[in-house]
Amino acid sequence: LEFDLATNLVGQPLVRQQVMKGVRQFLENPNPVKPLVMSFHGSTGTGKTYVSSMLMRYLFQRGLQSPYVHHFSPIVHFPHAEQIQQYKESLKHWIQGNLTSCGRSAFLFDEMDKMHPGLIDVIIPFLGPSWVVYGSNYRKAIFIFISNAGGEQINNVTLALWRARKDREEISLQDLEPAISKAVFENPQSGFWKSGIINEHLIDFVVPFLPLKHHHVKQCVVSELLQQGLEVRPGVVQEVADSIPYFPEEEKLFSSTGCKTVASRISFFF
Repeated sequence: LEFDLATNLVGQPLVRQQVMKGVRQFLENPNPVKPLVMSFHGSTGTGKTYVSSMLMRYLFQRGLQSPYVHHFSPIVHFPHAEQIQQYKESLKHWIQGNLTSCGRSAFLFDEMDKMHPGLIDVIIPFLGPSWVVYGSNYRKAIFIFISNAGGEQINNVTLALWRARKDREEISLQDLEPAISKAVFENPQSGFWKSGIINEHLIDFVVPFLPLKHHHVKQCVVSELLQQGLEVRPGVVQEVADSIPYFPEEEKLFSSTGCKTVASRISFFF
């Protein structure tokens, strides 16, 4: 996992550091006092889904297809605000049932910024440092929250630090955490709004994904070409990377869509 993150995850030194620290500490402890809870934040295309699927691939035999990996999307699983009570009950029972059959289960919550406020608090009893909940031992479970919320603030801080001549390798979690907290945990539109998960400090690792620069996008293009079995031509790599919009307007420094549209743009050249 460490090698794969270092080789294939572009431009995210903080992510590599935080994810490896969290996973290593958790798995090396034969008797953890609570589940591993990580929250991924950043703009579209910066690698949040990629890293969570990579993690699952190394931790479970069939990766995301494993019967012990459970993936929730608010748009698919919890679309109607008026049914929130029903969703709470079914989510609680689903997690409880799956932890009863396998304490090493993983639960991924996608697009937390679109989750109905209050819904996620139903899982609080499963996240804290207690021995048994609803008759299930759940301390070896993994919970990952994925959110675009905080992305704009992470981008702004990264840009300000770049203008202050601070290299992205030097950016620390302390530089970003206040901005993420404000955007994610104090936002009435967020799934974490007034959440006990935040108030009770149940998230072990907040993982910020930085905006990607032009040379990172080029790395993504090369990687995608190799994956598709296509020839890596420098001209094509340059053209695909140049075709993506960048911000801010003056400097054109960071990709507006990260590496998200790279695969579809490559098809124009072959």
